Amino acid sequence: MDIAVLGGGNGSHAAAADLTEQGHRVRFWRRDREAFRPVLESGAITLEDFRGSRKVALTLATDDLGAAIRGAELIVVPMPAFAQEPMARSLARHLADGQVLFLPPGTFGCYAMTKALRGAGCRAEIAIGETGTLPWLTRKHGADHVAITTRATRLPTGIFPTRLHDHGLARIKAAFPAIEPVEDGLSAALMNAGPILHPPLILMNAGPLEHFEKWDIHNEGTQKSIRRVADALDAERIRARKALGYRPPHFPLADHYAGDGKWMYGNLAHEKLTDSGDWRERIDLKTHRYMQEDVRLGLAFLVSVAEWAKVQAPVARGLLALGSAVVGEDFRQTGRTLENLGLAKLSWSAMTALLRDGVQ
Repeated sequence: MDIAVLGGGNGSHAAAADLTEQGHRVRFWRRDREAFRPVLESGAITLEDFRGSRKVALTLATDDLGAAIRGAELIVVPMPAFAQEPMARSLARHLADGQVLFLPPGTFGCYAMTKALRGAGCRAEIAIGETGTLPWLTRKHGADHVAITTRATRLPTGIFPTRLHDHGLARIKAAFPAIEPVEDGLSAALMNAGPILHPPLILMNAGPLEHFEKWDIHNEGTQKSIRRVADALDAERIRARKALGYRPPHFPLADHYAGDGKWMYGNLAHEKLTDSGDWRERIDLKTHRYMQEDVRLGLAFLVSVAEWAKVQAPVARGLLALGSAVVGEDFRQTGRTLENLGLAKLSWSAMTALLRDGVQ
């Protein structure tokens, strides 16, 4: 299959290399030509995983977005949620009927990107799928070198709009066999693990993160008290899903730590993550994507959905307030909320119609 992979982060490099090794024809695009130069010059990425290290030759590495998108059946966008709407505006003149975008994960980016596309004049009939996490636990080890610690074994995925469910799901599943269909794009957004996992870890480890040059929030930073907060936060997410009529499995975060294969990354994922050492890193609490994506956008979205569904979410609201105080910005006002998306006054029947029919 012809696949375009967009972005310059860990997930984009993992996608480009891993999908190429699966036999797909991958065009890899990044905007920053200077940072992308090693890949542009070699046309390859060094991939490191349990099988060792090897060079993977791409079909195309380019900073020309049109060249990457033209004729692509699937467009994989593993970018932070705050980059989705600008990316949509850049994509608007290049997309064609029948193409499918995949956001791993999405933070309801399926709707936000569609709205941005329509606002930029794009009328192409496209499906956008989003899932609960990246398909890989991965970190870059250099400009053209990416390490994959483990691959997802279950990826709950919804399609927006649902009238294109079969087409979108089939296209994504051809590249990511681990996907499991969920009801719609909102259901998929409420599977997003980032806003559950990362806010307690960064906010309750704020002292060590600011004191030490590097700190592993998943190793030393994952203590029993922090786990209890994360479990309480996750319970609020699951209550919101149930209130909206979404069916199990809800992929509780506790299954990730149990390491029994029920969660998205399969057996012993947490142990593999901490053993790798790749998550011992410098995290700037004001600028890191754990704050800007998972708190400002993801947690704000969860709080707004819970309020809309009339579900109590005191832990989510409290963590959102703490993040706002750390950054000095009211995330409830600036984040990705149903209010800011123009959806807070919709009835459930109107929301269902939107999820089914999309943005015209």
